[in-house]
Amino acid sequence: MTQPTSSSRKADFRVYLGSTLFFIYILFSTPIVGVLILAAIPLSFELRYRIADIWINYLMFMLKLCCGLSCQVEGLENVPKDRAAVILSKHQSAWETIALRQFISPQTAVLKESLLRIPFGGWGLATLKPIAIDRSAQKEALKMLLEQGTARLKEGLFVLVFPEGTRVAPGDSKKFNAGGAMLAQKSGFPVIPLAHNAGEFWPRNSFLKYPGVIKVKIGPTIEVTGKTAKEINAAAEEWIGNAMTEISAESA
Repeated sequence: MTQPTSSSRKADFRVYLGSTLFFIYILFSTPIVGVLILAAIPLSFELRYRIADIWINYLMFMLKLCCGLSCQVEGLENVPKDRAAVILSKHQSAWETIALRQFISPQTAVLKESLLRIPFGGWGLATLKPIAIDRSAQKEALKMLLEQGTARLKEGLFVLVFPEGTRVAPGDSKKFNAGGAMLAQKSGFPVIPLAHNAGEFWPRNSFLKYPGVIKVKIGPTIEVTGKTAKEINAAAEEWIGNAMTEISAESA
């Protein structure tokens, strides 16, 4: 028996109701937290980050309450406690753009600069030291990733990168882009490979969220000393691919 994909799951009344209630919560809470973060601009980055953390914690609580969706994390012991790292993560859903901050923190992420133009929520996000890039200008985007990513790592922030570049449906994969590996190689900070199956429950471009337990696997750090970016990328891609196979087998 194989794990059902989002397309084969039954969207019953509970799924529609829970997804609607969760959407309403996001719709009303995001502008509020955005305003609070903006009001804290004269104060410290740590305070703004804490405000965002509180919102994320409540968001994950509401996701479980409304949609019956939670997560199980394996490999937390692999997250360095004495230094930051580059997180190279599987990208299937919107879930990981939010939830990973609950167990790897403090963290920033590489994201589309257009997200920062969203009223209130995006404006607040812009104050949290994101690495916002224009994907249409690849050369400039890579330069920004390397410069700002190195600065964030030196400040003690984990940097989240989705090497596939876009959300990929469960069961599919895309060749890893080299940007995250180049950041690790040039900065000297290690890589944390991360796999999950969030797309099975919170599908890309879908309003519906299905009940279940998202499985997250965090791999051992990949040290970068003496390695090329290509070697780092290959090691992360291999580990994540194997971990995704394990997750599928465990969910069968």
